[in-house]
Amino acid sequence: MKKLFFLFALLTYASAVSFSKEYKLSSPDGKITVTVNTGNSLTWSASYDGREIITSVEPAMILGDTRIPALNENARKAVYGKINQVLKPVVAHKRSDITDNCNFLLLTFRSGFGIQFRAYNDGVAYRFETSLKNELTIKDESSVIRFPEGTGTWFPLEESFMSHNERIFIPGVLDTINSQHLASLPALFKANGVNVLLTESDINDYPGMWLRGGGSGKLTGTWPKYPDNEVLKGDRDLFVTSVKDFIALTRGPRTFPWRVFVIAGKDGDLVESDLVFKLARPSAVSNTEWIKPGQVAWDWWNANNIYGVDFRAGINNDTYKYYIDFASANGIEYIILDEGWYKSGTVLESIPAINVPELCRYAESRNVGVILWVVWKTFWDQIDEAVALYEKWGVKGIKVDFMQRDDQKVVNFYHETARKAAEHHLLVDFHGSYKPDGFGRTYPNALTREGVRGMENSKWERTITPEHDVTLPFTRMVAGPMDYTPGAMRNMDRQNFNPQFTRPASQGTRVHQMALYVVFESPLQMLSDSPSNYMREKECTDFLVKIPVVWDDLKVIDAKVGDYILLARRSGNEWFVGALTDWSARSMEFDLSFLPSGEYNVEIFQDGINADRHAEDYKHAKITARSGEKMKISLAPGGGWVARFSPK
Repeated sequence: MKKLFFLFALLTYASAVSFSKEYKLSSPDGKITVTVNTGNSLTWSASYDGREIITSVEPAMILGDTRIPALNENARKAVYGKINQVLKPVVAHKRSDITDNCNFLLLTFRSGFGIQFRAYNDGVAYRFETSLKNELTIKDESSVIRFPEGTGTWFPLEESFMSHNERIFIPGVLDTINSQHLASLPALFKANGVNVLLTESDINDYPGMWLRGGGSGKLTGTWPKYPDNEVLKGDRDLFVTSVKDFIALTRGPRTFPWRVFVIAGKDGDLVESDLVFKLARPSAVSNTEWIKPGQVAWDWWNANNIYGVDFRAGINNDTYKYYIDFASANGIEYIILDEGWYKSGTVLESIPAINVPELCRYAESRNVGVILWVVWKTFWDQIDEAVALYEKWGVKGIKVDFMQRDDQKVVNFYHETARKAAEHHLLVDFHGSYKPDGFGRTYPNALTREGVRGMENSKWERTITPEHDVTLPFTRMVAGPMDYTPGAMRNMDRQNFNPQFTRPASQGTRVHQMALYVVFESPLQMLSDSPSNYMREKECTDFLVKIPVVWDDLKVIDAKVGDYILLARRSGNEWFVGALTDWSARSMEFDLSFLPSGEYNVEIFQDGINADRHAEDYKHAKITARSGEKMKISLAPGGGWVARFSPK
């Protein structure tokens, strides 16, 4: 009997071994290796320079009829290939030329589903695909992810799927993250000394991915189910009160979102990655000549608190003409009318004190564009009328706010909004939003989005610290542009900062705020303080308005997550260099060899000698420098450094 049992077990093991199959895929530079196994289950793992960084990932998709494609299936076909091309973004928030070079593996199964893997020098990604036609019910999806023991994390802890995704990235050890801990994406991990940032690209007609902890280096993917019943509170908060028993109702054939693992041996390499953009689908907008990035004079953060004028400041035409005049005088491309310009319940009619067509005509005569804020639900109810009316008025863009969800229904709202806005030549800035997913490649009129704990929070809390600022470039910003809204001209050290709603200030030095314009990426970049303050601080303002919002290239010179960053960005033949530090004072030296050979005029703003006590203290200098020289800089606690290098 024992012999028979042993023989049966041996045959079962042999069958399982013969059923499973292993595939290998490497990045073009050979540093990243992906190992895929099929058979009883589908799993993959990854290493970097021979170091294990992703122990295993078990992806699975569960259909409405409970089938799980690729489970207990060997691949019917395995196709290896290469991509090597240069992408030219319509709106270049990082580079004007992006090298898209990877090796890929496409496995297809008899179930009509397939899975594609791509290996780039800066990471790996996978997505499901299907050749099945007609309607598809995706009951659920599963992704069990295991990292090596002792993996570190910067974990964007959430309370629920109803979220602005404006989180603090909490440093810790992944082994301590359990099933009670929910996170939105992106989330950063450090495995065996290598950075792995997990996020997504090309979310289309499908919900976004979230994470739950599992202890001992384990994470599980989770997706919001399709809403069944919803309750609207006020004009903006649409809460899901019950859900369907599926996450997506869609149609095939189609591809599903890319699950993206940005891999970086050095912290600064995270900042340089274009992986999310490369994986997004190409532009769906044929005519893009009208799309103009730029800076924006913003009203809401400073509470329309202008002074030294002969009219009552507030939400009225006189105030916004003042914003327009300020923007025109400084070469700022846009102003925004934020909350309060329209009558409650309709985005088609302004309050009596505002005349939008008149403001648009006034702005156009001064080479300035007008952007309108709208709450998403009211706008969605009137979307066709609204976009046509705004184009007729002469509006140049919309800021759509308070979605706070990324279930399939709300994801589809983003696509409908961007598509219909493009048809009427309107730019889009999404607030109260989920993370970027390469959306700006597909809809280049969608220039930026929030989904970041930005400076607006400094009006009511203390979480917008220099440490937070030097964490964002390695976490949230890796996913795409972020409307953080910098530009405070009232600056405080840690001891003297207090949140103020109508006369807000920032934590950290004046030059820290100025350097954010070089370090943080947003093709629609806010100047969030009062125009009156900017005119009072003309020396700083004159420099800020010269900083581009789109770039030809970048180079991270030195960086450490949560501590400091020093990077250079190129626009034409000029280079802008920005440095930020946390609450620790730092001295740094960097080599100017990244500059083309020659001599440069350099305009510098640096922390003043007393900036540790009076955060608004700065020094403005103009010098000359040559490529290859070394430059020393000093940063105060919460400080910054920013410079413009122009060829002589």
